[in-house]
Amino acid sequence: YGKENCAHIITYSTMATKNSIKDVARIERLPLDKANSLCKAIPDRLSLDGKDLKMNLGNAILCTPELREAESSTDPVLSNTIKYARMLEGNIRGTGIHACGFIICRDPISEHVPVSTADDPDFPGEKTAVTQYDGHVIESTGLIKMDFLGLKTLSEMKEACRVIKESKGIDVNPDALPIDDELTYKLYQEGRTIGTFQFESAGMQKYLKELRPTVFEDLIAMNALYRPGPMDYIPSFIARKNGQEEIRYDIPIMEKYLKDTYGITVYQEQVMLLSRLLADFTRGESDALRKAMGKKKKDIVDAMKPKFIEGGVRNGHDPKVLEKIWGDWEKFASYAFNKSHAACYSWVAYQTAYLKAHFPAEFMAALLTRRGDDIKETTKLLDECRSMKIEVLGPDVNESHAHFGVNDKSQIRFGLMAIKGLGEAAAENIVAEREKGGPYKDLFDFVQRVPMSAVKRSGLECLALSGAFDAFKDQIRREQFFGTDSKGDIFLDVLTRYGNNYQQSMMEAKYSLFGADMVEVSTPPIPHAEQWSTLQRLSKERDLVGIYLSGHPLDEYAVIVRDICNMHAADLEDPSHLVDCDFSLGGIVTNVKTGISKKGSGYGIVTIEDYSGQGELALFGQDWPRWGGFMMAGSALYITGRVQPGRFDSTRVQISIGQIQFLADVKDTLIQKLTINLKSANITQDLVIQLSEVLKASPGNVAVEFVFVNNDGTTLTMRPAHLKVSLTRQLMDILQNTPSLEFFINND
Repeated sequence: YGKENCAHIITYSTMATKNSIKDVARIERLPLDKANSLCKAIPDRLSLDGKDLKMNLGNAILCTPELREAESSTDPVLSNTIKYARMLEGNIRGTGIHACGFIICRDPISEHVPVSTADDPDFPGEKTAVTQYDGHVIESTGLIKMDFLGLKTLSEMKEACRVIKESKGIDVNPDALPIDDELTYKLYQEGRTIGTFQFESAGMQKYLKELRPTVFEDLIAMNALYRPGPMDYIPSFIARKNGQEEIRYDIPIMEKYLKDTYGITVYQEQVMLLSRLLADFTRGESDALRKAMGKKKKDIVDAMKPKFIEGGVRNGHDPKVLEKIWGDWEKFASYAFNKSHAACYSWVAYQTAYLKAHFPAEFMAALLTRRGDDIKETTKLLDECRSMKIEVLGPDVNESHAHFGVNDKSQIRFGLMAIKGLGEAAAENIVAEREKGGPYKDLFDFVQRVPMSAVKRSGLECLALSGAFDAFKDQIRREQFFGTDSKGDIFLDVLTRYGNNYQQSMMEAKYSLFGADMVEVSTPPIPHAEQWSTLQRLSKERDLVGIYLSGHPLDEYAVIVRDICNMHAADLEDPSHLVDCDFSLGGIVTNVKTGISKKGSGYGIVTIEDYSGQGELALFGQDWPRWGGFMMAGSALYITGRVQPGRFDSTRVQISIGQIQFLADVKDTLIQKLTINLKSANITQDLVIQLSEVLKASPGNVAVEFVFVNNDGTTLTMRPAHLKVSLTRQLMDILQNTPSLEFFINND
């Protein structure tokens, strides 16, 4: 169309209710904690005397005692914050670019509307044209507005198809998938939607399990309903779908357009079609009604109501019923979703669910590749792989591709490019040489074949620390790369020189009279080195890959951390759900920052990590000298105490520590008994042998109790006095993956 004929659409960000308070508070120098408490006091939805109110500061003050007190406060800083925030609310704060809106014109756009420039989001440092009219008014100028929405999900699907082709040799066309696939709907019915598009939130998973979708229309409806406002209709939608609630229509002929959604108006298109069916609205009028309701233009909606009532009465419908229908539409249509939009989104969502259902390892590998820069996302995806019983292995020079891949055992293998500091050129050269000359026989074969100009010494170090050379662990362990020879030279340096010398000699021999067969460069001896502790090995591994891969420092205490503790490290940021409750937290100290306060006393900010992630624990006053001795990097701690309201601000919470112990000291005393429930009907000789071997392989101090449940509900309990186990992560994983039993941990 020509660059001058196209432009993005500008967006004007205004000062919203909470933002106006924060902005004014900053200028008025109101303390941050007070500004935050004012914002937190504002509820998500405002209501007074049972009526919903529009979100603005005036209405928020009516509904919130804390804001009323602040407005009438004798403290001028506090009262001025509210005063000026009310004046500034709704004013323009800044400009941006619409996420997908795009204008196309037959002439240069500047001839029709004013044009500005903005930073190009796709090309840093460059400018792009934007209209100075925003999306609400740009169409009224006569220009065509298009929406081009770029979804990262499409890139993830493309990556999944590439991995499937690479590992299984199958070409998958996402646009040609069957829309009635049983395995895909089973995935939705079981709520196994993590990683899929649009349907992966915990709330959506809960509703999918209740709904048990069987047709594509169910997915479209859930996509449209799962948003503020329409969510109130979801329980009724589910009940009607499952035959637990009668499907009713205000007027029988409405079934024509409401049958697919079980009598509930879900889409904007249904409002349009029903206005034409019931009251003879024209196509243009029905679209105007949709727009007015969707954008809450009450004056236009009110003006169209008489025509709807008159047209409905003319068609023989009860005016009282018509009034009810119009009232329902006014309440719901402002939230109603565009069905074509929901259908497109649901189709993309279905494509991701199909790939996950049929090619689970390949799909998860693709997500790990595309979302690998976000540690929280990576951790979530690895947890999902664990629940799907997909093993995720660390990088390996003999199996890894540049990106995440899947091997012939359907295990996910970390990609070489996921190793920090290795670089794209090194990863591609390692893979290319392996594909050309076959797997690397040993470490020396690797440095002989892979161009050292691409890998370098730093690359060898990254590969060693991340475990990518563990394929050669019978030849060399990770710590031996850093051992020294009789001259005091580190083996990594010796290995790098050997690789360079060998490849240089090969290059020279290639053009010599005798050829490359005459090259002889002796391999250097591998030095002995003191074996690293598990924590050392895992810490170095995490530094290179971003997460613990071959294990976790807390694996020895996994049962305590996962099943006994009621607080996790990620909760430290906001433990308000445990206020006025005792807590227990298990984790490993990964970082400690110390300092001296203004009062001259010492303090410590301690980073604690567990399987949920990490959080910070601040120790001030007497807590630091009392507990600081435990706070050393690498210490695995068991912390108990109480979460209490803040002493000076009841809207905040504080953690009061009662006791800190090393996890190693409480491991054998905290858990008293493991109870295993077995249904008599499920007991087989194979199960008995498997259980016996598993329990004997984990000796420890925890008593084991077997409860046999008979068909009539009676039980028989056995407590073998000689059988005591250690609740290792391996044992717990096996018990969790044995479907014929249930187990419980008793720590009383």
